[in-house]
Amino acid sequence: MGSLKCQLNLEILMEDTVKIYGVVVEVRDINDNAPYFQEGELEIKMSENAATGMRFPLPHAWDPDIGKNSLQSYKLSSNTHFSLDVQSGADGNKYPELVLERSLDREEKAVHHLVLTASDAGDPVRTGTARIRVMVVDVNDNAPAFAQSEYRVSVPENVEVGTKLLLVNATDADEGANAEVMYSFRYVDNKAAQVFKLDCHLGTISTIGELNHEESGFYEMEVQAMDNAGYSARAKVLITVLDVNDNAPEVVVTSVSNSIPENSPRGTLIALLNVNDQDSGENGQVICFIQGNLPFKLEKSYGSYYSLVTDTLLDRELVPSYNITVTASDLGSPPLSTETHIFLNVADTNDNPPAFSHASYSAYILENNPRGASIISVTAYDPDYGKNAQVTYSLAEGTLREAPLSSYVSINSDTGVLYALCSFDYEQFRDLQLQVMAHDSGDPPLSSNVSLRLFVLDQNDNVPEILYPAVPTDGSTGVELAPRSAEPGYLASELRAFAVGLHTGEVRTARALLDRDALKQSLVVAVQDHGQPPLSATVTLTVAVADSIPDVLADLGSLEVPRDSDASDLTLYLVVAVAAVSCVFLAFVIVLLALRLRRWHTSRVLQASKGRLAGVPASQFVGVDGVRAFLQTYSTRCRSADSRKSHVIFPQPNYADTLISQESCEKSEPLLLSGDSVFSKDNHALIQLQQNRDCNV
Repeated sequence: MGSLKCQLNLEILMEDTVKIYGVVVEVRDINDNAPYFQEGELEIKMSENAATGMRFPLPHAWDPDIGKNSLQSYKLSSNTHFSLDVQSGADGNKYPELVLERSLDREEKAVHHLVLTASDAGDPVRTGTARIRVMVVDVNDNAPAFAQSEYRVSVPENVEVGTKLLLVNATDADEGANAEVMYSFRYVDNKAAQVFKLDCHLGTISTIGELNHEESGFYEMEVQAMDNAGYSARAKVLITVLDVNDNAPEVVVTSVSNSIPENSPRGTLIALLNVNDQDSGENGQVICFIQGNLPFKLEKSYGSYYSLVTDTLLDRELVPSYNITVTASDLGSPPLSTETHIFLNVADTNDNPPAFSHASYSAYILENNPRGASIISVTAYDPDYGKNAQVTYSLAEGTLREAPLSSYVSINSDTGVLYALCSFDYEQFRDLQLQVMAHDSGDPPLSSNVSLRLFVLDQNDNVPEILYPAVPTDGSTGVELAPRSAEPGYLASELRAFAVGLHTGEVRTARALLDRDALKQSLVVAVQDHGQPPLSATVTLTVAVADSIPDVLADLGSLEVPRDSDASDLTLYLVVAVAAVSCVFLAFVIVLLALRLRRWHTSRVLQASKGRLAGVPASQFVGVDGVRAFLQTYSTRCRSADSRKSHVIFPQPNYADTLISQESCEKSEPLLLSGDSVFSKDNHALIQLQQNRDCNV
């Protein structure tokens, strides 16, 4: 503020008079300037423990005006801690002072904002202001304080190591070094200390190990914050580890049966399972089921236990064993599952009888078989196991012709092979009905039977039998008469070996009898069947040419007209038979001599004729009864009743042993046939000449 008057002292030089005049110019003030502070903002620092009444000088304001237009007063903005006191200096200036009226608390209010206003008394009044910021200087008189008394955080168990989980924050109302806080765990267990780390400066809690909800799903720790003066604060930290579906269910078989009988009732316990999932919530909820269409089911038991039981009856013959796969799956996302395999054997029970491979059997065996010959092998299969499947065979009791069947055949109890105990004869019986039984070795044993029919096949073991001409029972020779003038084709005799089809066995004359023909001729007829090997029988027919039988009886010697005789003539027949045998023997000796002579004579004749001798018909030769020499052979085929095919064979004529008859053939004598059957199995002695003749002689 200047002097009360503002004068300008001027000197004026008058040019025309060259005189200098003094001029005083008074400048009157107007209020055109407002008071102002050299510093518009002022900062004052006060300790928070400053005593009340303390004075803090403030800068004064300037106003270039004078008088009442100059600075007149100061004013402090309203507040609860400070007041303004204005002191007047020796120079007349006014100096404001800030007086502390109330104790400061930096923690309560660290900065106080005041406005100092300087005013003049002009019209209008002008003012100037200065902003005063009172900074309360801290004194370490406060302990740190956490923003929360309890911190909670939830983290998944699969977080990576080093992940920051949360930040704990403790503040100290002090400032500067007094506000510096150090963090530490005051209470933490060993598990938490191995998993979590606390940054002592920042207050961040992070993981240093893997979290596992199943091991520990919740951690409770106490964190402490301490300043440099030793003041501290505490807060709780609660960390919840959230479950992640990282554990598959566990299936523990606490009790199991490796084998179960196939006749076990429905609901039979096989195994007891304990299912557990270490996860929680839906991740720990487990469902169990059996894979595949198996005759088993799972029943929920106590707690986490399941019972594996049979759902239907088992059949070992269909399925002897089972590989049961039990699957336990949780309800997590994605779900995890575990498979457990249980191997179960189905024990056999004797519930199946032996079954034969055929509903019935037919066997064939040739007659005359050797004893002990194998006939047929029957097989029965038992689907059971072990002893229950061991099959033994036997024959059901029965009789045939009042004899037990066991005397005809037997069966091997182990192999089922049927053997013949005797030599069968087709002509006695042709088939045999049997019942074969099969027994298993179970308890109780089961059995089944099958019908077996044994057919006896025919073998060619019977030679043809000559039925006609029949040898008389008294030993005499059969006689048949034929006229001497018989034409060719006249029926001389009929030989019946068997029922003949195409071949009749008839012996007929081939031409008219001539005078030069021998009065007596012997014909050997052979009958052969078609068996393999073929068998044969022979019969010798002695044909005598005579007008009457009595005329030739003496010559025949061994022939006698057959007649019906009573039992009283038996002695006569025996005498005649003895005589006939003697005559035959004598005739045989004579024929031998005659044949020797004739052979010698014939050889001479043949030598003389030098091969010009023609064939002589069979009727021109004479044979002697009893000699049994084959004079001429005729071949025929016949059919018997049993073998179905037979031969009638005539051996080749022996011309060398036959003499040409010198007797006259003009006598009208009947033809006499004498039948004497001789059977022979030696087929190699016969020579078959004509295969397609109808037994024509």
